[in-house]
Amino acid sequence: MLRILSLSLIITSFLLSAAAFAGQVSIENARITPLGGQQYRFDVTLKHQDSGWDHYADRWEILSPDGVLLATRTLYHPHVNEQPFTRSLTVTLPSGTSSVVIRAHDSVHGYAKQTLKVDVPKNNQKL
Repeated sequence: MLRILSLSLIITSFLLSAAAFAGQVSIENARITPLGGQQYRFDVTLKHQDSGWDHYADRWEILSPDGVLLATRTLYHPHVNEQPFTRSLTVTLPSGTSSVVIRAHDSVHGYAKQTLKVDVPKNNQKL
């Protein structure tokens, strides 16, 4: 009985640590398209070894250079068989915003260490 309990604990530990090995989410690309006025479309590509509902990339955020949260794109489900993946969000940025920081989050590790600074294009440019 003790041997079965020990084996169960080892298997459980292995499964929990396997989920953690999926690592942090990474930002592969971000494109900003001006839509007129202060509105912009953000297309952000993330890569993460989503393993299911217990461990997946669950959002990305747009921050001002000084760390003010401007917008959040929530990811409502895992993308196990779709890597990397791109999701979009239309945002109205404060006047005078010349750059933003994109950061990503996953359900196990929280915020990734990697962020991506992106220059905001003028209304006649695309990045």
